[in-house]
Amino acid sequence: MAAPFLPLSKAEMNELGWDACDFVLVTGDAYVDHPSFGAAIIGRVLESRGYRVGILSQPDWRDARSFKALGRPRLAWLVTAGNLDSMVNHYTAAKKRRSEDSYSPGGRAGLRPDRASLVYAHRCRQAFKEPPIILGGIEASLRRFAHYDYWDDKVRRSVLVDAKADVLVFGMGEEPITALAEELNRRRAGEAFAHPLGAATPGVCYIAADLADIPETNPIVLPSFDEVVADKCAYAKAFQLQEREQNPVDGKTLVQPHGEQFLVQNRPGRPLTTKEMDALYDLPFARQPHPAYEGMGGVPALEEVEFSLTAQRGCFGGCSFCALTFHQGRIIQGRSHDSLVREARRLIRSPRFKGYIHDVGGPTANFRRPACRKQGKAGACRDRQCLHPKPCPNLDVDHGDLIDLLRKLRALEGVKKVFIRSGLRFDYLMADKPARRREFLKELCEHHVSGQLKVAPEHASPKVLRQMGKPGIDVYEAFKKEYEQANKEVGREQYLVPYLVSSHPGADIHEAIELAERLRDWGCHPEQVQDFIPTPGSLSTCIYYTGIDPRTMEPVYVPRSPKEKARQRALLQFRRSENYPLVYQALRAAGRMDLVGHGPNALIRPPRPGMGGGDAAGSARKGRQETPAKKGPRGAGKGTGKAAGKGAGKGSGRKGRSF
Repeated sequence: MAAPFLPLSKAEMNELGWDACDFVLVTGDAYVDHPSFGAAIIGRVLESRGYRVGILSQPDWRDARSFKALGRPRLAWLVTAGNLDSMVNHYTAAKKRRSEDSYSPGGRAGLRPDRASLVYAHRCRQAFKEPPIILGGIEASLRRFAHYDYWDDKVRRSVLVDAKADVLVFGMGEEPITALAEELNRRRAGEAFAHPLGAATPGVCYIAADLADIPETNPIVLPSFDEVVADKCAYAKAFQLQEREQNPVDGKTLVQPHGEQFLVQNRPGRPLTTKEMDALYDLPFARQPHPAYEGMGGVPALEEVEFSLTAQRGCFGGCSFCALTFHQGRIIQGRSHDSLVREARRLIRSPRFKGYIHDVGGPTANFRRPACRKQGKAGACRDRQCLHPKPCPNLDVDHGDLIDLLRKLRALEGVKKVFIRSGLRFDYLMADKPARRREFLKELCEHHVSGQLKVAPEHASPKVLRQMGKPGIDVYEAFKKEYEQANKEVGREQYLVPYLVSSHPGADIHEAIELAERLRDWGCHPEQVQDFIPTPGSLSTCIYYTGIDPRTMEPVYVPRSPKEKARQRALLQFRRSENYPLVYQALRAAGRMDLVGHGPNALIRPPRPGMGGGDAAGSARKGRQETPAKKGPRGAGKGTGKAAGKGAGKGSGRKGRSF
């Protein structure tokens, strides 16, 4: 019988009658036994296979003795930085230290180290030398090759090499970790293996001392660590090869030399079936923080997901700044309606449930099935995106399944409202048949929006949108028009909240001004904007570092100076008085003083003598406020962590992130 929680201490192990753990899972997050937390998923998966798993949550990394708290693991250490890359968790785009950590008790910062995967692995080795160390989680997954690190401003080795660990599980790790556990048991029983641990397991990276140690006879050898450090063209070529082979059906083994060692990546693990996804979410999660955290103020990240449903994982959207496809993959893995209804009924039984399901979705709310039939047999296309620059003719667009699912959920006794907050891909919606699109929008506006709907046009310049892998702004404007019409038909006054990114590769000051003009015409007042953060694993980060688009090997302009970044950001919020000096400087430098004046097209008024900080109230057009005065139920209108971790896995705090 499953324990209410996996043990955090020797005392809890004793209560379960354990003398040792098979696996000790070290995590940089507080232990929340909920399927949105990677440590909980991996722990429960291994438990369901009969293994004993203990949790070392946020151990004191300064002292190796804290890593002995659960004793020596019988099979292996499992190490994860947590649901976010630790550097994204700790630092803003301006490299300033964040004051809160939503994955820690009470939101307290400072409970995990920088580069947590490395530090934890070294401490595990100091505590007990013998057990293998297996890295996992988004930090390890996206840093598995030689990668550019924004905070060091240099190319770093694979995290597996620097951590001196044995194996790295990349992507969603349920299948690989189960296979590794079986192999570890067989090795412990004395079975001989000709290759390193994990060499035959999809979804795994390992270190080989010699090419002869690799089972694959014809691997693709990438430019070496030394080559990508010395030559940005070599870095871009290496990235493009990595991206092309992230195919679970026929992806090739990749090898990247690191000095005298060879980093080996097997092809990605296969997507889970619907039956397997259902079984995963039927595991006996307590859905709460461990009782050890009582009185500490809760774990803020749970508030976003406690009464939400993860309906699917994976994304074929192809946004350049998002590393999600490098982690979860491009093939959608969805749960059945029955599974989601069962979970909804469990939510309803909670004494904390107030009648509101805060979200139904995943990385993208309206991707409920693979992009096309071909993906089931051949995987995602190597050199073609599903939605960019135009929707693929083979794209299977259908919102009928999502409509049926939402109707079932909102019909449940005890449910007052079901909201959609995880990103709605509006270009996919606009590719649907007009009648089905109107039906979906009408139901969405009538039943599933809490006053505002967050969508992600990201920018308005065609030049920048091409680099982002996003549709033309005309698609967003067509969606905006239909959304507003749908709200009129159902008698609602509801708003669109656009996510916008400043200083993305390809954007110079003229593109930033183009976006500001579009915001003026929309009458939009962005409350929050996001500076582009170059996080490992994304195409945009490769372009940021190299100044080269690896798909074409053509040069791309990259805004780098703090002054230009500040001006671009200020232009997105040109109405704010504190931004007046920066906006004025940007317009003057760009030769766009036609936008300073009193006319209908002006962004700001001319400066007045002695006006000090300036006056941004002179916007010629007074558009409606982006955020409505009326708010939905608590939590229903909140974001999903996107601002904290843009590009780290499509909103790093989102549901469905696994080990």
